[in-house]
Amino acid sequence: MSGFRTLDSAELKGKRVLVRVDVNVPMENGKVTDTTRLDRILPTLNEISKKGGKVIMLAHFGRPKGAPNPDFSLKPVAEAMAGLLGKPVGFAEDCIGEKAAAAVAKMADGDLLLLENTRFHKGEEKNDPALVEQMAEIGDVYVNDAFSSAHRAHASTEGLAHKMPAFCGRAMQAELEALSKALDNPARPLAAVVGGAKVSTKLELLGNLTKKVDFLIIGGGMANTFLAAQGKKVGKSLCEHDLLDTAREIIKTAATNKCQIVLPVDGVVAQEFKAHAPSHVVSVDHIGDADMMLDAGPKSVAEVEKVLTACKTLVWNGPFGAFELEPFDAATNAVARYAARLTAEGKLLSVAGGGDTVAALNHAGVGDKFTYVSTAGGAFLEWLEGKVLPGVEALRA
Repeated sequence: MSGFRTLDSAELKGKRVLVRVDVNVPMENGKVTDTTRLDRILPTLNEISKKGGKVIMLAHFGRPKGAPNPDFSLKPVAEAMAGLLGKPVGFAEDCIGEKAAAAVAKMADGDLLLLENTRFHKGEEKNDPALVEQMAEIGDVYVNDAFSSAHRAHASTEGLAHKMPAFCGRAMQAELEALSKALDNPARPLAAVVGGAKVSTKLELLGNLTKKVDFLIIGGGMANTFLAAQGKKVGKSLCEHDLLDTAREIIKTAATNKCQIVLPVDGVVAQEFKAHAPSHVVSVDHIGDADMMLDAGPKSVAEVEKVLTACKTLVWNGPFGAFELEPFDAATNAVARYAARLTAEGKLLSVAGGGDTVAALNHAGVGDKFTYVSTAGGAFLEWLEGKVLPGVEALRA
C-alpha cells in the first residue's frame, strides 16, 4: 500500500510490539456480546505472534473519565479474545508502570497480552508526552490497527507513532485501501448515498461530497429539508426549516461541480411514527399537512437503482428512512440489496460505514456483501468529510 508503512516492512521477531486495537465492544454482565470488532483485529495479532513478536495490546473502553473504574475494565475482553484466538491472552492491570512492565517481562516471543484501559489515565485523551513516554518504555515497535480511533490525537493513537518505528496493522491497512479506492482515486461514475435524520449533522460531509462525487443521493429525514428548500410542502415530516438556505447553497455548489443531487420523487407517509402505522405512497408534490414522510417510495427506489446501475463506485452513509420500523425499512432494504447484487456481479465497488449504516445493512441482510463495511463510526465520517485523521497521518511513510 503506497504512502503508509505496513507490516510487510516491519521487523517483529523478538520485538515488543505495542498494538493499538479497537475492542470497544458491547458487553452485558461482564461478557462480550458482539465480537465483530475483535474478529477484525485477529489477522494482525496472529501475524505478529507467528513472526515472533510479543503482542502487547493497547485499547480504550468506554468513557471512564481519566480514572480507574472496574465497570470499564478490559479484563473480560482478554478472555473473549483468548477464545477467538484459541490461545492464552494475558492481562495486565495497568497500561504503564510496574504492573505493565512486569507482565511484559514475563512474555515469550509470540505471546499475547492485553493492557488495561488506556483511558484510566487522564493523559491519554490529552496526548500527554509524559504518558506517551511511559507507554513507549514497554515497546520497541508500534502498530496501529484501530482506524476507528484514528481521528483522535491521543497518546496511544498518535503520540506513540512518533516514538518508535510505526506501522499499519492489517485491519487499518484494509480500511485505508478500501477508502482510497472509494473516494480518493475512484472508478467513475461515483455515487454517494447520504441518509439520516438531519442535514445539520452532515453539513461538512455534504459539502465535501459535492466536490468529489458524480451523484449525491440524499435520503432519510434530511431529504425533507432539501424538498422543502425546493418549495415543496413536507407536512409534519422531520425537517430543519432553519437550514433551507443552506440546502439551497449545497444544491448550487453541487451544480457548479457537476454533481447531480438525487432526491426522492415519492415517499411513504404516515400520521404516526411507529411500526406498522397506517401508511400510503404519495408523490413528493402531494404530501398532506398531517403527513410524515418516513421512507422513500418505490419510484424513488427505481431512480436510485437506475443511478447505481450506471456507476462503478458507491460510498454509503445513512439509511433512506426509519429502517428500524416496519414497513419503513423497504427503501433501505431494496437499495442495499441491489447494491450488494451489483457488487457480487463485479459491477460496483461498494464501501459503507457509520453506526446506523452498518445496522441498516445488517437489517437488510447484506452487511457482509458490500466490498467493504467500516465499523469506525466517527473516523469514517471525518474521512468522508475530507478531514485529516491524526492517527493515520502519523503512519505515512
